[in-house]
Amino acid sequence: MTDQFTRTRLLLGEEAFHALQQAHVAIVGCGAVGSFAAEALARAGVGQLTLIDGDTVEESNINRQLFAVHSSLGQPKTEAARQRLHDINPNLNISSNNFFLDDKTCASLLEKRPDFVLDAIDTLAAKEALILYLLAEKIPFAASMGAALRTDPSHVQEVLFHQTKVCPLAAHLRKNLRKKLGKVPSFPVVYSDEPPKKASFQSRQLGSLITLTGVFGLRLAHIALRFLTEQSEGDQNGHF
Repeated sequence: MTDQFTRTRLLLGEEAFHALQQAHVAIVGCGAVGSFAAEALARAGVGQLTLIDGDTVEESNINRQLFAVHSSLGQPKTEAARQRLHDINPNLNISSNNFFLDDKTCASLLEKRPDFVLDAIDTLAAKEALILYLLAEKIPFAASMGAALRTDPSHVQEVLFHQTKVCPLAAHLRKNLRKKLGKVPSFPVVYSDEPPKKASFQSRQLGSLITLTGVFGLRLAHIALRFLTEQSEGDQNGHF
């Protein structure tokens, strides 16, 4: 007998899959990067997701965000995400939080202490607040750096934060964290070493393509899957 997770179990083994079923991952930011990360985790078999985003679905999101479709316009992104992810896995335990994360809301939004956190925030202040909180609480996490204004997915890679270069978001974050911590912390990130294209100053929005943001989100999810399956003891197939 097969079910929707048969292929996952065949690849990773039963112990690693059981670890995924028992795992709790929080995704902060359910937009271009976060939507792909959240859906990948749901399809892989992660048992519990906490979704955090205070934004609503807009028509301009449709070009790159999985939860953005015409029927979800105007909905909170976390609600659109909850509906789609429950359609993928009706047994998935989802906590959806229609709030923007900042230094005052970190503790309450993450009070259930997830096993792993994926930072898919695209604003510097909120990203900095989240990372400082996770470091202080010793909660494992991975973060996405800037995905907009890039066109070549072959430049997207996973490195440690201090190894990033070219990315303006990473540079600003590195400077701010060094000021507050006295050093540059080490944690896994997904980023592109492709120099960003010049932004149009006619709009506050930055151009982006699903072929780039999707790669960011999937690679971010893969870091979480790798971490969670490596926690399973005695598994011989789940390490990847």
